[in-house]
Formats: sequence, C-alpha cells, structure tokens
Amino acid sequence: MLNSGQSEITEAERLDRLRLIRTEHVGPHTFRRLMERFGSATEALAALPDLARRGGLPRALTPWPLAEAERELAALTRLGARLIAMGEAGYPPLLAHVDDAPPLLAVLGDPAVLARPIVAVVGTRNASVNGRGMAGRLAAEIGEAGAVIISGLARGIDTAAHRAALPTGTVAAVAGGVDVIYPAENRELFGAIVDSGGAVISEMPPGTQPQARHFPRRNRIISGCALGVVVVEAALRSGSMITARLALEQGREVFAVPGSPLDPRARGANDLIRQGAVLTESAADVIRALPAQAWSTPAPRVQAPEPGRGEPASTERVDLAAPADAGAAVRAAIAEALSPTPATVDEIIRSCQLSPAVVTTVLLEWELAGRLERHAGNRVSLIG
Repeated sequence: MLNSGQSEITEAERLDRLRLIRTEHVGPHTFRRLMERFGSATEALAALPDLARRGGLPRALTPWPLAEAERELAALTRLGARLIAMGEAGYPPLLAHVDDAPPLLAVLGDPAVLARPIVAVVGTRNASVNGRGMAGRLAAEIGEAGAVIISGLARGIDTAAHRAALPTGTVAAVAGGVDVIYPAENRELFGAIVDSGGAVISEMPPGTQPQARHFPRRNRIISGCALGVVVVEAALRSGSMITARLALEQGREVFAVPGSPLDPRARGANDLIRQGAVLTESAADVIRALPAQAWSTPAPRVQAPEPGRGEPASTERVDLAAPADAGAAVRAAIAEALSPTPATVDEIIRSCQLSPAVVTTVLLEWELAGRLERHAGNRVSLIG
C-alpha cells in the first residue's frame, strides 16, 4: 500500500502520470508497480523502453506523447472537469485501496462529495415499477442517513437511485468520457447530478464512447468507492452481478433485495442472498450492517510517492538490475511456472524458489512487453 496522507502533485507530474497510464501495456496494476519502484511517473516513463526490451518486446515501446496528454487535460478544463490523481484530495478514499484502482480519475462536479461515506445502489435496466420504487426509497433513506449514493447512470434501477439521492448527494460512474451522456435519455439527470453538488467520474478520456468492455471496468469503480453495494433486481448474468462479485473481492459488504422466484429480474439478488448477502428490505438493514464509524470518518487517503521520492508500497525494494544478470535460466524457470490460467505472484515465487525482487521484475518486464496479464488478487497469467 502506498503511503497514507494527502499531497498535491505538480502539473508536470500529472501530465506524466497521464502519459504513463495511457501508454501501451500499462494498466492500473502495472502503473502501481512502476510508481512503487521509481517514485515518479517521469522516471518510470524513462525506464519503459528498456524494461519492455528486456521483457522481449520486438520493437521499441514508445510512451504516450506529451502533446496528447496536454490535449486531454485541456479538453477536461474546457468541460469544467478535473483530473485527480490517487493520493490527492478529491480522490475517493476507499477506491485508493483497491489494487487495480484507476491512477487518475476525471471528475465533473464537486470532488468533495467523493470524500463522504458512499453506498452503491445498482440493478437491472429493465426494472419493474416496484423495483424502481424500492431503489428510490433505499437511496433516499440511505442518503438521509448521511451517505452519498453511487451508481452507473443506466436506465432503470440506476436512474431511480440517482434521482432519489439528488437532495443528499449522488455520484455517477460512467463507462465513457465524463462528457458522454449514456443513455441519452438521462441528459437532464446528468445535469442535475452535477448542479446539485454531486459528481460524474470516469477513468476514460473525454469523448470516449462507452463500449461493452468498458462497463466491467466502470463497475469496479462503483464497488471500490463504496462501503457496500445494494443490488435491486438483477438477472443472474448481468453487470450488477459483476459489481457484486467485485465488491466481494474488494472486501465490501453486499446487500440484496429479495424478489419473486418467478421473476427473472429477481434471480440475481436471490442468488446473492443464498451466498450470504445481507437480505435487504429497508435502508435500516444497510445502515445496521455497516460500521458506525464509517458514516462519520472518511477512510484514510492514499498518497502516491512524490516525484523523485517515496518508498515502494511494500517493504520489498525491487532491484531492476538483478534479472538482467540472472540470465535465461531464471527467466525459463519463471515462464515454466506460468500458464494462461491465473496464479498468484506468491505461488510463482514459491514454485521458482527465486527472490521476490527477481520474479517481480521479470513479470513487470513481460507485462510491458505484452506477454503477461494482471488479474485481481495479485494474480498473473501468460498471454498467448
């Protein structure tokens, strides 16, 4: 975990962090590990080409151009939005503790709303009248108890939850850019969220149109920001169930509103209850299940290392020189321990009987070369 506390970063470092996360083969996991090692995005960008070459990339890895990063920041400024880095005031405190949290979040609206206790209310798009009514009552009452409601701005349950929470605070996490209203029918609601002191957040560049692959990434932001996730009407295979699964992986509480076994829209929530989710019939069920201190004290923020300074998130210092000296035999041993099926890094280290520093660095090099994929739970797998 990165050092606790708050610290504003320089605009030059903000640009370099944007360049780093937009660079090919650099995702949130890789970004975090590079920052742990180098302490600043500026130094990490300088090291990328050599790391990727050592990982086997047959061509030069070129960092995302500075001019493109400047254009993205300028576009956000024109919208009245801000790009907030992990560790800065305004970054959601609980989200900062998620391993694959976005290093940067675009925020349109008031970032202060993200520092308050947050509860997610999610569910199906084709919601019943009763489902929309239940979502609205839950959102309104949880909001009156002091929490902000986060959801995904989709039609159905999400829309009902956002509308009911407008007086007390609501956040829309979107799959596209913060300037892209989807669905278009929620244009008025979008404006009301921002105008009422809420916020719209996204990790995507402005102008990005939402695509199917973007929604699971959006869902981990919803669950990651929240103390708990309330599911109201969801099919067994749905985005809401993905959000619930991600919430469990992130250590969040999951709540589910029971429904008729004859209604396909109730099967997801009913299944969650069978698996141990809190059966939810009123806002009181949610409020009782969450720790009392969470409603008054924000979770500790996370501070990314300042440029040129800072220690790694763990006590282990990665020695990038070691793998280059170790030779092909070490790399072959690590490769043999990997497969297309995800395994934890700890399992790889134990299997290879090599130092964590060597294994961690080789995995980082392979990730930058496009040969390795990161998964939740500190797991990795080979690509191809």
